[in-house]
Amino acid sequence: MPALALAASLLFALCATPAQAADEAANKITIMVGGITKLIYLPARLTEQLGYFKDEGLDVELLSQPAGVDAENELLAGAVQGVVGFYDHTIDLQTKGKDVKSIVVFGQVPGEVEMVSSKAADTLKSMADVKGKTLGVTGLGSSTSFLTQYLAGQHGIASTDYTMLPVGADASFIAAVKQGRIDAGMTTEPTVSALQKSGDARVLVDMRTVEGTRAALGGTYPAASLYVQDAWAAQHKAQAVRLAHAFARTMQFIHTHSADEIAAKMPDDYQKDKALYVSALKASLPMYTADGKMPADGPATVLKVLSSFNPSVKGKHVDLSRTWTNEFVSAK
Repeated sequence: MPALALAASLLFALCATPAQAADEAANKITIMVGGITKLIYLPARLTEQLGYFKDEGLDVELLSQPAGVDAENELLAGAVQGVVGFYDHTIDLQTKGKDVKSIVVFGQVPGEVEMVSSKAADTLKSMADVKGKTLGVTGLGSSTSFLTQYLAGQHGIASTDYTMLPVGADASFIAAVKQGRIDAGMTTEPTVSALQKSGDARVLVDMRTVEGTRAALGGTYPAASLYVQDAWAAQHKAQAVRLAHAFARTMQFIHTHSADEIAAKMPDDYQKDKALYVSALKASLPMYTADGKMPADGPATVLKVLSSFNPSVKGKHVDLSRTWTNEFVSAK
């Protein structure tokens, strides 16, 4: 069989016209995900599992980096065509002269939770108590560090009053809590549920729901999204439309199926503790958009958060209309 497959491949290479070969290459898309097992980014793997990329005639390869800032660097270097990461990177990048925009929105809220270590819970009861503490983030310059600084800043606490320690996500975040290297930290599901189940940490600030996010940040906060360089979208419009349609179809699937049904489509190695995974997914369902479109009040909230402390954004003019578009998900 391998010999037959090789022969077929060689035959295609010999017979394909330059136009066919170019089309085949154009439909190969590599996407870097800022932590592929995080439930905030579940639509990436779920779309692949459901076969929606193939339905659109696309050959999509999903790669993973533990922090969104690393995924962003891969995009700017041209190593990947898209990033599944937080929308706020598009605003930050515009102030640095980089034209990047979100073309599908997965999360209308961050899905992030500030967890406090059970050992520190007696002295750290809210973000007003973080002075002198060590706070875990996925990476310095990542969306978790943006949000951490904003939440502390709401209580008049400067970023110099506490330490931010990059601890990644999943197992490395849990290890940082267990080892006492951080007093609190920002993470996502299923890490949140795992820490609650073990009793090692408790919820301090919950941004998995619209209500919790509005209370913490003052509005919806579009977060998990697919963003690409403007130049790529302009030169590969057909591929961008098909990619957006595949993801929008997945968002509809999420909104019309239960946590159990969605989990059943995911790889087994994503859910070593199936009951825990389903429970975490159920808690996360409110964060997903139904259609992949940008929430109307979202971009302004994100800009407000970034403008309050991010030196790259503070005091700078940002044209929000250039940081996102519904053009591709809405295209017929």
